[in-house]
Amino acid sequence: MTSASSARAFDVRHVQLARAAFAALAAVMITFSPDHSALVGMSVFSGFAIASGLVLLLAVWLVYPAGRRWPAAAIGGVTLVAGMAGGLTPVRTTTGFFVVVIAWAVVAGGLELIAGLRGLRGARARREIAPGVADARPAIDPGPRSDSRDAVVVGAAGLLLALGLSLVPAGYSLQYTIEEAQQTLTLTGITIAVGLFGAYAAIVAVYLGIAGFSPRRDPALPEGEASVPAQQKDSA
Repeated sequence: MTSASSARAFDVRHVQLARAAFAALAAVMITFSPDHSALVGMSVFSGFAIASGLVLLLAVWLVYPAGRRWPAAAIGGVTLVAGMAGGLTPVRTTTGFFVVVIAWAVVAGGLELIAGLRGLRGARARREIAPGVADARPAIDPGPRSDSRDAVVVGAAGLLLALGLSLVPAGYSLQYTIEEAQQTLTLTGITIAVGLFGAYAAIVAVYLGIAGFSPRRDPALPEGEASVPAQQKDSA
């Protein structure tokens, strides 16, 4: 009989790759944009958050089994709301960017970090249970340990983004001159803040991209043994 997880057309790797793609797009747009104003930064964040939130909310039904859906639902809902708030014209200001992005990073990052830590604790408890003691096993499968570890890293990155933005003075302004180009430029707090979000998006894109392409361990196999594709098994 086919298990529920194997019957699913989508799994966690597809969610990670989709999130990585949207994060990479946001990072590229910020990196190659000469304008790091609040309007541009909030526009990029809004698109990134709405797309990522929809991916997580769709994953609630398409990817995660019952009992493991709350992190995707909570993080996806918070991210979608933050993205929609960032699309409002009155919010596309310097203050609005700091408030919306910091609030989102704290809530979404904290939720993902908590979910990852709970998953790691559940996976550790599952390994410590003696084989054959079925009644002592957790009622809800915490999922692969690697997925929980990835959630911890991404959640911690979100909290670090919030910390970094909170340390940047919103009204900061510094004029400097590039003598070779004979130009006088101004470094502002919003420029630094948008750059920090771009750096966060690039880090998340690289990490989730690597995680999405990494081989998964079959839960039925011993810890540390990767699953083997069916074609290789047949040829062996």
